Amino acid sequence: MKTLAWLLIAWLTTPAFAAVDLVRVDKSENRMYLLEGDVVVREYHVAFGANPQGHKVQEGDERTPEGRYTLDYRKEDSAFYRAMHVSYPNAADVANAGQLGVSPGGFIMVHGQRNWLGWLAPITQRFNWTNGCIALTNTEMDEFMALVEVGTPIDIAW
Repeated sequence: MKTLAWLLIAWLTTPAFAAVDLVRVDKSENRMYLLEGDVVVREYHVAFGANPQGHKVQEGDERTPEGRYTLDYRKEDSAFYRAMHVSYPNAADVANAGQLGVSPGGFIMVHGQRNWLGWLAPITQRFNWTNGCIALTNTEMDEFMALVEVGTPIDIAW
């Protein structure tokens, strides 16, 4: 039933021709934009880690990576309501962390709220609360998953 509900939401709120070909994240404004060409199809307020400014360097730094990555797989069975994985770390991230003698971390996701706590989204989304992921409300995450296909590039910048 959940699947039917989010498909209905996406169908009612999305033009039939919308095909998201880029996800752009502006960390300085806590905004995410879904684009079809140069047209913004959807815009969301998002939450990051507690230390959002700057590129992710190592595991535990509570930063979201910056640069171009790919949304490379969906995850429906996590501690958070639905998720799509960001392809961090890339080769440069691994090399940089290696030079510093640290782990680059990983498992960066665009995800909904922590399971069973979606009702807190009106509060949690006002703060940067993740460990470096990009958080949406659960309803927004349903829409995101309906609009964004695996393989879509994601640009993240301050």
